[in-house]
This record gives sequence, C-alpha cells and structure tokens, in this order.
Amino acid sequence: QVQLVESGGGLVQPGGSLRLSCAASGIVFSSSVMAWYRQAPGKQRELVASISSGSTRSYADSVKGRCTISRDNAKNTVYLQMNSLKPEDTAVYFCNARSTLWNSWGQGTQVTVSS
Repeated sequence: QVQLVESGGGLVQPGGSLRLSCAASGIVFSSSVMAWYRQAPGKQRELVASISSGSTRSYADSVKGRCTISRDNAKNTVYLQMNSLKPEDTAVYFCNARSTLWNSWGQGTQVTVSS
C-alpha cells in the first residue's frame, strides 16, 4: 500500500521559513519522480517543485530562488525548504510520487503565511 505522509506545515510570518517533509512507503522511492504541489482556496492545484530520480530539479517561477527541493533515498523522504515566505504562498501543500507504475498523493499539509 502506497503511503505519502507530509509534515512540517504551520503558521509562519512573512519572510519566514519552513521545511516540509514527505515520507514515502510502498513504492520504489529511488525510481520515483517526487514533487510538491500546492492548492490555495478557490484555486487549482499547481506544481511547486519536482525532483527526478537523478536529482534533476525544476521549480515554478513563483518560488524560484526561494525554495529548494531535495531527496534522501536512504530515508525515502523528499523535502521542500521554503524561505522568504509570502502571504501568497499560503496553501495546502501536497506531496506526489510518480513513475510508470504509480501516481500517488499525500493528504497535504497546511502552510499559512500571515502576520
């Protein structure tokens, strides 16, 4: 059974930082493209960042320079370090694991940026 469990969300002031984690089980993690998406109220889910099995990274323009995605294959975990957070970063953040055999989602973790 595939499980993706996100953690690390919370309330942070503008300009602050958060580190999201996503622990995966039930998949061959090292073979998966891992990604973070987010969905704000009333908006469509959007891709924030992704990292391939070979650690090639890509970012949405809105977070480029402020976020870093990384993976630890030994821990089956993907991370999203978010710095210089803005109110518009407020959303539920979802972890995604994708390969030719699976496309799985976590339950999401809330990130709220507010003073």
